[in-house]
Amino acid sequence: MGSCVWVFLILLLPLFIGSIGVEGLEDHSSVRSAGDVLEDNPVGRLKVYVYELPSKYNKKILQKDPRCLTHMFAAEIFMHQFLLSSPVRTLNPDEADWFYTPVYSTCDLAPNGLPLPFKSPRMMRSAIQLISTKWPYWNRTEGADHFFLVPHDFGACFHYQEEKAIKRGILPLLQRSTLVQTFGQRNHVCLNEGSITIPPYAPPEKMQSHLITPDTPRSIFVYFRGLFYDVNNDPEGGYYARGARASIWENFKNNPLFDISTDHPTTYYEDMQRAVFCLCPLGWAPWSPRLVEAVIFGCIPVIIADDIVLPFADAIPWEQIGVFVAEKGVPYLDTILTSIPVEVVLRKQRLLANPSMKQAMLFPQPAQSGDAFHQILNGLARKLPHEKRVFLKPGEKVLNWTAGPVGDMKPW
Repeated sequence: MGSCVWVFLILLLPLFIGSIGVEGLEDHSSVRSAGDVLEDNPVGRLKVYVYELPSKYNKKILQKDPRCLTHMFAAEIFMHQFLLSSPVRTLNPDEADWFYTPVYSTCDLAPNGLPLPFKSPRMMRSAIQLISTKWPYWNRTEGADHFFLVPHDFGACFHYQEEKAIKRGILPLLQRSTLVQTFGQRNHVCLNEGSITIPPYAPPEKMQSHLITPDTPRSIFVYFRGLFYDVNNDPEGGYYARGARASIWENFKNNPLFDISTDHPTTYYEDMQRAVFCLCPLGWAPWSPRLVEAVIFGCIPVIIADDIVLPFADAIPWEQIGVFVAEKGVPYLDTILTSIPVEVVLRKQRLLANPSMKQAMLFPQPAQSGDAFHQILNGLARKLPHEKRVFLKPGEKVLNWTAGPVGDMKPW
């Protein structure tokens, strides 16, 4: 019965949204609180010193492969460009609250466009060795007042396979620094306490060009496009996505409420705007650009990734705008989603329509107030002032420069 009711109601959702006032749908205290935080202005709350590194660490790498500007890890490039002209930048390192080292560690792409993280540890070590010898600021804290963008699959563990990432662990020289990364999973060796979890890069202009009229009926109940099996690396489907994607396909490939496929049509973005729920399951890592796309297009994200730490979770009310389904609960997705009351769906859609939510997920060029760049700065500002204990005594050392795999010690 629930499925039949939803087939009828999803055709009427735009009418409900247009006819019910905001007062009847929103929890004003929580929405206002989230909006206030998202719209915080970091200017005047912190100062950032950007190290001027030799171009081999950034500009020359990008010149070698411009594809880096469009892949999902491109935040490290755009954050550097943003900071160079940001009013929070200071040219006087003695007055800086934070220090930023612009290393494009993901811009080493295979022919298929996927990043190869194997040189990243050596590149990072080389950059840290440089700043620790040329400037005095690293040695005062051994990086505790420094932040790095590490948007790899598993952050500063620098490997795209989880087992090997776990074995590697976070690069020892980055253990005291604040890591700004797309990877977020509670109780995981690749996520340090105090890290700032950010959205992956998704091209704002491309998504903008695919917007359709907001009153278009959401006639698709559940939508997903992507892999269910990684036939090259995990043909049985038990390891990839911890079996969650395979379970989605096997349980719902013939369910009329589920529009799911491995095809990626040219109408992908338009289809998301016609859907009520968009599945956001884990893949090899728990995150993907699908989450960004769902928020931008007002499709309620169904987050299937146990223990995931979502972008800017201290500012974005994910519990209110999304639906969380445990990986073991995938076989019951149809029951879970059709059991959600219509008024709850409408409330989530109202929250998703908040421009602040969408803006916080994007890295636009040029930067705009409240965007992901500003959310990163807000996150850094909230960590100030630094605790006195992070400042070391003269000659004191905490980090082990010889720790890590032997291959990481080779010059870069």
